[in-house]
Amino acid sequence: PASHLYLPLTYALDMESCMPRQIVSPAQLDFESPGRRDYWVALRHTSVWGSHLIPLTVIVGPQAKPGEGLSAFGACHGNEYEGPVALKHLLREIRTEDVLGRIVIVPVLNVASFRVGSRESTGDDGFNLNRVFVEGAGATPAMAGITHRIAAFVREAIWPHVHICIDLHSGGEVARFAHWAGFFRCGDPEIDARREQMARWFGCQIVTAGTSSTKPPGISGGMHNDADRLGKYAIGTELGWGQSVDVQGTRYARQGVLAAAIHHEQLAGSIEPISHHADGTQSLVQTRASITAPYWGHYEPLFDCGEVVEQGQTVGYLHDFGRLDEEPFALIAGASGIVISQAWGARVEQGQTIHMIGAEVD
Repeated sequence: PASHLYLPLTYALDMESCMPRQIVSPAQLDFESPGRRDYWVALRHTSVWGSHLIPLTVIVGPQAKPGEGLSAFGACHGNEYEGPVALKHLLREIRTEDVLGRIVIVPVLNVASFRVGSRESTGDDGFNLNRVFVEGAGATPAMAGITHRIAAFVREAIWPHVHICIDLHSGGEVARFAHWAGFFRCGDPEIDARREQMARWFGCQIVTAGTSSTKPPGISGGMHNDADRLGKYAIGTELGWGQSVDVQGTRYARQGVLAAAIHHEQLAGSIEPISHHADGTQSLVQTRASITAPYWGHYEPLFDCGEVVEQGQTVGYLHDFGRLDEEPFALIAGASGIVISQAWGARVEQGQTIHMIGAEVD
């Protein structure tokens, strides 16, 4: 019953005050009224009598425009923590009186996987949230689990009120990344330039430039792709790995969100560039080559992420310890460029992408 489910829950916001964080349904969210509101958004649980509670804060300023605002998400996967930590800090740092437009912060989007610290929602329906932004998500019996319903919630409740989407990812136990922030090029020079500047302001060494997806929503599946397809200023990141809280990755996440909010006039103030952005050592790259494991084995990298390799160079070995007397399988770079990603752990699966190279572009 609504009278039982949607009760206010006290949640400490800072050292000086304590404001209520209300439990509400998606339909009860207020994205329009001036001021700050802190919510737990209740999505029905399928295995216990209750709801998954997604934390969401919306702050609306005096210059907010319909359909415009900045949204920032952490923990699309349940084992990436730089985003949640950075956004949790920003909840305490951003002053309501400094907000000009609309800011929506979701520190933990995928509570089902975050609770168990897994890439997928293993404690519930087993899906990967960043693969289910597809047609019919949350609306058909085959896609009625919590992961698809989170995607439907983002689309129905948040997308109509924002034009900026920042999706803060890291590699978990899947991959080790050179820190990067990425965007999609759409062919419009003005939009592409603005997206690129958003990505550069994170301060990472690597800025990735992809191509906007023209595929229907049933193909791409990612939140970043979905926002881009709708024409939003969408930025995706990889800011760490190993289920840790990466020092630089957390700093980059905070910087990127604040810079986007300030430069798009959603937040008052000024900001200075940091790290590779400040000293001019960023590289703008596109993915040029990847290497797939031909069999199960143990991966030995020969280069760290961020290092430069040449086409034809041996960049790693795949070892089969069931055949100790055989030479390891040599992994050969298919292009010259920068190592932007490789397997995080030594044990890799057959068919797993274990090495990626990005080539610098103009």
